[in-house]
Amino acid sequence: MLELSDWERVGSRLATRGVRPAAVHSVTRVTPPQVVSREPEGHTVMSDSSHHTFRDRLARREPLLGTLLTLPSPEIAELLASAGFDWLFIDMEHGLLDFEIVQRMVQAAGSACPCLVRVPYNEPILIGKALDTGAAGVIVPHVGTPEEARAAVRAAKYPPTGARSIGAGRAQGYGRRIQQAIAGDNESTVVVAQVEHADAVPQMAEIVAVRGVNAVFIGPFDLSASFGKPGEIDAPDVRQAIGAIVAACAARPLPCGLFVGDGDAACRAFGDGHSLVCAATDTLLLGDAASRLRSASAPDGSGARG
Repeated sequence: MLELSDWERVGSRLATRGVRPAAVHSVTRVTPPQVVSREPEGHTVMSDSSHHTFRDRLARREPLLGTLLTLPSPEIAELLASAGFDWLFIDMEHGLLDFEIVQRMVQAAGSACPCLVRVPYNEPILIGKALDTGAAGVIVPHVGTPEEARAAVRAAKYPPTGARSIGAGRAQGYGRRIQQAIAGDNESTVVVAQVEHADAVPQMAEIVAVRGVNAVFIGPFDLSASFGKPGEIDAPDVRQAIGAIVAACAARPLPCGLFVGDGDAACRAFGDGHSLVCAATDTLLLGDAASRLRSASAPDGSGARG
């Protein structure tokens, strides 16, 4: 499984290929002071400049390394944000997370480490509420047709581009920057369509052509299941499907992402043309580190319980 020390190894291997994701420049990163803007009456709100920066880096298909968060812990989000990741994947589809804790996690990660929230499913209210937390964008699961991709974009954008409801949450300065949000958030918000079914592969050219989709993210496990081979992500037909999705994105060109389990797989994913890579999860990082510590601390070196 992935270790935080893996970033150095991934970085050195990618450097030989001329690839330098920011997350592997250094294992640690000091979060700079949060960028703020001043409104009347001294009210302070977070600027969306970091969201623009992330969207721009994504559009340039820079290698961006993240990890997936499933535990309802702002402290874990803060810790992993400071570890040097380029972004964090906050998982509401499978994680034990509600919107209150998601907002706390986004706040804890800070402006230096943008968060993408995977909503449970492609539903306008869920997408809008996820964006209201101040997240940089959303990952919408199970997008299998261009119509579903357009629905995700419509839910994430304010009128007239879309149909996102206008609220007074954190993303709108708690009501103090509503007009700024309406004017700027359509441009800065990232919409990622997660493709994870065999039926979507023949429609990839149409999916990547949907205006407002900023990236495609491949869910390899559900994709393998759709081929009748759950968990067999290296099966030839699954690998072929992944290659077809990557090729469709490259032809646009559009960033393509992938979930992987460890540092070596992350390095391979970058080399294979993925630029938005999510490696491991908070639970895998914690559990694996605990197992290694237990093994290394055993009196006889066996790691057996006393």
